Amino acid sequence: MEKTGCNKLHPQSMCPAFGGLRVLMRIDGAQVCMAADQGCLYGLTFVSHFYAARRSIVSPELMNVQISGGSMIDDVRRTIESIASDPSVRFIPVISTCVAETAGIAEELLPKRIGNAEVLLVRLPAFQIRTHPEAKDVAVSSLIRRFGAFNEPRREKSLVVLGEIFPVDAMMIGGILQKIGVESVITLPGADLDDYVQAGRASACAVLHPFYERTASLFESAGRRIIKGNPIGANATGQWIERIGEALGLDPVRVKEVADEERQKAKEVLAGFSSRLHGSVIVAGYEGNELPLVRLLLEAGLDVPYASTSIAPTSLGEEDHRLLTMLGTEVRYRKFLEEDQEAVLKHRPDLVIGTTSLDSFAKELGIPAIYYTNNISARPIFFASGAASVLGMIAGLIEKREIYSRMKEYFVPAD
Repeated sequence: MEKTGCNKLHPQSMCPAFGGLRVLMRIDGAQVCMAADQGCLYGLTFVSHFYAARRSIVSPELMNVQISGGSMIDDVRRTIESIASDPSVRFIPVISTCVAETAGIAEELLPKRIGNAEVLLVRLPAFQIRTHPEAKDVAVSSLIRRFGAFNEPRREKSLVVLGEIFPVDAMMIGGILQKIGVESVITLPGADLDDYVQAGRASACAVLHPFYERTASLFESAGRRIIKGNPIGANATGQWIERIGEALGLDPVRVKEVADEERQKAKEVLAGFSSRLHGSVIVAGYEGNELPLVRLLLEAGLDVPYASTSIAPTSLGEEDHRLLTMLGTEVRYRKFLEEDQEAVLKHRPDLVIGTTSLDSFAKELGIPAIYYTNNISARPIFFASGAASVLGMIAGLIEKREIYSRMKEYFVPAD
């Protein structure tokens, strides 16, 4: 196979509005109003059913004549009124996929409430937001800015956990934090609009994924402590628990006991896979949470020569970046498909955890490959139990390397 070159023609992320839809459509009682042309509506209706919440998008029929003729705001207002006539609708997010300076919507021309429903404009223009993970941040920060009860009395032992995570992880986090004395845990993005209200009363925010910069900034400007990192692997798990204890002023003896206990559990899981995890792995996703996974793989003894993500470098992910580069991983931000393909050709890894396009490319070379989103983001990854789940899957795939080599002819068309 010829070298792919470095044309950088294929930036990898879904439409930014998709990330915002995942957040907004999963809120109970919400009905999205999309202010976009028919092309955007067609594609985003598909993902709203397939990936988001199996719900439909409501939209005025916006074509060039409405957008250029100045009637768009009236059409949107009529659509909002129609949605609000349903008494079960309590929240109407109005998503605008254009910048305000072109075909965008003036927020002051929309009602803040109509009938039983709150109305909120969320701008998700692809011209300004590069990736769908960052659009999640835009959606969450818009909700927090509008609904967060920052002016109400603070709950001293309440914590916001910020990051779209597997449900079992949320339960595990809640159970362990309860052990150290945390009295209330609010996981965002959440399905209840009141979660965003109560988040404003929390004392601290643990940011699991590094792309939530806008949301973290809102909490920080309101005087809330920001906790970086996440409980992935032995070292980071113990450290994460200790940081939360310090941020909330919890009993340091109890915090250390729980941190040491969870750290030891994770170490035992890692040790249990030591005989099965050998070789190299490339991680190349577009979810924005790839670097903590790389930390886990490195701690488990695997070589990760290359990792890439669609998001930009952030201060929230700086710690992971420093550790990974110190351990020899080349980290690529705002990545392109061609760069990922070149990394596969250069390193010839034993496993690729990547996007669908990269997975197909790797399989044509006889290299085992799996889709990051469906295999990593859709399973628990935190604490010892999460490590066991992820590492067990990866060990099994690496052990089947020979099978993929024999399957190569299936993926390569005959001449």
